[in-house]
Amino acid sequence: MKVRFQKMVLLVTGFLCTLPALAAVEVVTERNELTTDFHFKNVPAPARNDAATSAEFSIVAGRRDGNGGDLDKLHDGQLPRSADAPRENCFFAAGTAGGKLRVDLGRAIEIKQVNTYSWHGGDRGPQVYTLSASNTGKDDWKQVAQVDTRPKSGSAGGQYGVSIADSTDSLGRYRYLLFDIARTEGNDPFGNTFFSEIDVIEAGGPVPEAVTPPASHVEIVEAEGGRYRLAVDTTETPDLTDWTRTELAPVLCKWYPRIVKLLASEGYEAPRKVQIVFSADMQGVAATGGTRVSCAAKWYRQNLKGEARGSIVHELVHVVQQYGLSRRNPHATPTPGWVTEGIADYVRWFLYEPRSHGAEIGKHALAKARYDASYRTTANFLNWVATKYEPQLVTHLNAAARAGIYTEAFWKQRTGHTVQELGDEWKAALVKN
Repeated sequence: MKVRFQKMVLLVTGFLCTLPALAAVEVVTERNELTTDFHFKNVPAPARNDAATSAEFSIVAGRRDGNGGDLDKLHDGQLPRSADAPRENCFFAAGTAGGKLRVDLGRAIEIKQVNTYSWHGGDRGPQVYTLSASNTGKDDWKQVAQVDTRPKSGSAGGQYGVSIADSTDSLGRYRYLLFDIARTEGNDPFGNTFFSEIDVIEAGGPVPEAVTPPASHVEIVEAEGGRYRLAVDTTETPDLTDWTRTELAPVLCKWYPRIVKLLASEGYEAPRKVQIVFSADMQGVAATGGTRVSCAAKWYRQNLKGEARGSIVHELVHVVQQYGLSRRNPHATPTPGWVTEGIADYVRWFLYEPRSHGAEIGKHALAKARYDASYRTTANFLNWVATKYEPQLVTHLNAAARAGIYTEAFWKQRTGHTVQELGDEWKAALVKN
């Protein structure tokens, strides 16, 4: 196991590309999947004294999401603390297809660069927009560039930086900018980008002063010789740092590759970069979105000697499952939640910590036990079917779910029995024992 620690700067660039643009305009985009400091190799750092600082921002089409920050968040020189900080970003309302944002610089200036920044752990990280410029803000809009930073495959989470510039060092002399912003996906209501900052750099203007990012504490756990990199963020919960380093890191190093192997399927590559973030304000236990695991610090503090590590193993299963990928196929069938959670708890209770007997069903619960009750109960059912009928059951079940082809016919094909018949036989075995 190799654990590397750093306080602030850890650059992991997901990609660097030049997108097709008009005339001599160049659009440079970068993505950081594990860092927290908005530090990019070729995109300038966010500035706090640029021309947009005192500009007037307004929405001319669409509406802002009330769960997010106001328009000032786009040019206040402040950066979000984490990948899921709605109030520290500005974004269009859930369920809408984006909108249009106008920037009035107050006067016409020679624009050297327009830089945009965003951050989210899932599909709300990428940026998709068309930038136009005008001197009157009426009928003389000129398209400047088109931006689309969505990755072609895999998770879309991370920090994104976009820099729009011209080889002549000037995009033109303009007073108004218009961002026609599209959502990144339409599979659910939550596809509108979390925009963190928009900078406009004036040619010949003040030298940009980089924003100081919030202090961060991230440790990287490298598994399988560095093939997999898991970033553990305790920025908001420094009291948990020692526990994550001594107790959690060895589990991540050993079990993430094991889960990847167990849940392999043809043509699929599991995420190589994962974020585990301990949140001071989060309620509940933990939740996974894409490749980001969010952990409620309050619960973990109370369970460090009990279920804490096992709960993260459960969430790592969700990282590897990636059943949401099947939504790109219009003919895919949705996977029932009891299957998703049952597989995660099967890995946890029967592979990671079988000696804890955490998925045993007591006599008092037998009457209400159902194979599709999810979590521990379904895990117990899956283990019984795997033991009696099909040792590779979970691997095949996961493959069907990931491909979006799971139906109840799966059980008959793999075991010769319907899922209802298996459920009845399993329950009878519980009662007998």
